[in-house]
Amino acid sequence: MINKWNFQTPSEEELHKRDQLVAELGFSPVICLLLVQRGITSIEEAKKFFKPSLNDLHDPFLMPDMDKAVRRLNKALGNKEKILIYGDYDVDGTTAVSLVFKYLRPYSSTLDFYIPDRYDEGYGISYKGIDYAAENGVSLVISLDCGIKAIEKIEYAKEKGIDFIICDHHMPDATLPDAVAVLDAKRSDSIYPYEHLSGCGVGFKFMQAFAKSNNFPFSDLEKLLELTAVSIASDIVPITGENRILAYYGLKQLNSNPSLGLKGIIDICGLTGKEITISDIVFKIGPRINASGRMMNGKEAVKLPPSFWAALASPPGLEQPERQTPPARISPRTALYFRFI
Repeated sequence: MINKWNFQTPSEEELHKRDQLVAELGFSPVICLLLVQRGITSIEEAKKFFKPSLNDLHDPFLMPDMDKAVRRLNKALGNKEKILIYGDYDVDGTTAVSLVFKYLRPYSSTLDFYIPDRYDEGYGISYKGIDYAAENGVSLVISLDCGIKAIEKIEYAKEKGIDFIICDHHMPDATLPDAVAVLDAKRSDSIYPYEHLSGCGVGFKFMQAFAKSNNFPFSDLEKLLELTAVSIASDIVPITGENRILAYYGLKQLNSNPSLGLKGIIDICGLTGKEITISDIVFKIGPRINASGRMMNGKEAVKLPPSFWAALASPPGLEQPERQTPPARISPRTALYFRFI
């Protein structure tokens, strides 16, 4: 096999900026040229690149409809309404549901979550999911990693008296669903400084805004950043800007004090005692989480012992868990419960 490499010759301007960074930072010319080619041309930008800070996270209220979303959530919690956290069955969706559910759980005794059946309902918001909400007296649904194109389904929900807050990161159409709030940095009217958030990242920004509006400590939310790191790596979104900050601190959490569910997956992947990297999430942790979306038979929560889930996730010689024959059929809801919640 013959490979032909095409090398881009740096411009005079790039070389000049490279030399400036070399003088200011003391780094090698090669590293400084790579920084310049990635749009990092000042010492301030370089410092933020190499030393991400949570203080550099953007104001969540810059995202369109964020004030509406927070206002509706505060109302629901104050009135003790039943709230359903709804997310897709892939890694981004399940981590987003886990993050929002875990963060809101101390503030609500009427909180529930829903993961659609991959084969029976398909991707995104489903009529079956809306019917489930209606049958269980839910008045507010927070959808994560889906919903940006669900115009007809949101109308169907409104007919049943159910409000929706949509948190999505996919490209919207010209017409948005008529939800209470549509949180998506890719909206045409968005002034949010960063548009490459994952679905879990959008859920994080929603919870950041909720915490800010109620003067809750950010430290409670910081503990869940491991989930944003898993979503960012698994969904292959750019690890730049705000994603780089979330991924950096999420990886620190994964390596120092992971949650019980993720600790189990880390053990299963043979990563215990090793430094976990983005590549480990992409090729080892993420595929095992994705496998849960292919092992389902309903929405009922089956309370299985953690040892069962460990056996399911790590049969002998496991390389691609989604292709293994599981010892039993379980629901995606159950998979989410034992992996994260």
